Amino acid sequence: MYVLLMSCLVLVNTTSFYCVSVTHLFSLCCSAFLCSVLQCCDGCVSLLTFRLLARSLIKMSSHNPLLRLEQRAAEADQIIEYLKQQVQLLKEKATVQASVREEKKLMVENAKLKNDIEELKKQLLEKEKKRGVREVGMTSGAASVECTSKPSPPEPSGPAPSASPSANVQSPSSKDESKKKKPEKKGGEKAEKKRAAPSQEDATVDVSRLDLRVGRIITAEKHPDADSLYVEQVDVGEASPRTVVSGLVKHIPVDQMQNRMAVLLCNLKPAKMRGVVSQAMVMCASSPDKVEIIDPPSGAVPGDRVTFQGFPGEPDKELNPKKKVWEQVQPDLRTDSQCVATYQGAAFEVAGKGVCKAQTMSNSGIK
Repeated sequence: MYVLLMSCLVLVNTTSFYCVSVTHLFSLCCSAFLCSVLQCCDGCVSLLTFRLLARSLIKMSSHNPLLRLEQRAAEADQIIEYLKQQVQLLKEKATVQASVREEKKLMVENAKLKNDIEELKKQLLEKEKKRGVREVGMTSGAASVECTSKPSPPEPSGPAPSASPSANVQSPSSKDESKKKKPEKKGGEKAEKKRAAPSQEDATVDVSRLDLRVGRIITAEKHPDADSLYVEQVDVGEASPRTVVSGLVKHIPVDQMQNRMAVLLCNLKPAKMRGVVSQAMVMCASSPDKVEIIDPPSGAVPGDRVTFQGFPGEPDKELNPKKKVWEQVQPDLRTDSQCVATYQGAAFEVAGKGVCKAQTMSNSGIK
């Protein structure tokens, strides 16, 4: 019987850590069990011994484990709350660090962009100085002011004869004044034109002054009076084709000239070549031994303009032979190591379609 009671106590101790209600239930069971034992023992065990056992059961059932569980639960709640606070702090710190890194990155990018802008400004100013854009603008403005202001002083001297009483004398004087004014205006306009014309002719000499266009050679045949020349009809995007004379007979067979795309210089002054007027020039990579026509990019159509990065501007309507613009620009026209046609390193380019190239000739002159 005593062993049975002790095993019950051990069971109570083990279960008291997990559930409070089980402990109370077991204590009630123990009390009922003790009463039944008292009735069954018939005086074998004294009443005092059972009282001691009952007290020990009650004490052990409500001993420290329950309190410890409650304390640990409270401590666990505190720890969880502390950990939550730490996690929140870490999140905030990470956000701050990320924003600081992003701010530093943006500051570096802004500094780089500022440097790029300053560099581009310097390049723009240098190119404007080379082209003389600002100086020409100022001088032309000053010239126009001078032209309009100089003819005006003689006008006040006109009214002096009008002091005479007769009206017949006044009318001729007014007619004379009007006649004088008209020649003065014409003279002023001529002076303005003369002063404005040098500004265009004295502009920087570079490839932007050449009217280079994509063209299609419609037909080509030998010149009737020269065995080394072809006479070609070329579509350059105008209402009618242009006649072009080229000295390509020794280098390119006539069948390869038919319906062929090419790059043409279209603002040379027309010139007679053995009795035939040539209105443009076919651009070719050239060496003493070999000549190749410069091919425009695929997709280019007649009339497409050839441009050069870094050399903006509109071409002259017609190159003045006395200024020798073509003769100054031509030495800088070459093909590079990839056979791309270039001017001072800038490629012959058709916007949005590609660059112009020779077939096989690299590092050769172009003319």
